[in-house]
Amino acid sequence: MSRWVAALRLMGVGFYVGICIVGGTLAGWWLGNEKPLFMILGLLVGLVVASLGVYQMIRPLMSDKQDKEDS
Repeated sequence: MSRWVAALRLMGVGFYVGICIVGGTLAGWWLGNEKPLFMILGLLVGLVVASLGVYQMIRPLMSDKQDKEDS
């Protein structure tokens, strides 16, 4: 994988995390009619989704690095 592809993938990770966190918080705000409990639950769901997505996005980069070290 070239450096540009890796750099663009890492930039996408940042946007993905931001969208998940903001989206989860806004969804909690909308569902709970501004009650803080739903906003916190939405934030937690956004964080979980973001962390799982980051793992899925970073895993190919880590396997490419290990392949180069083994050669």
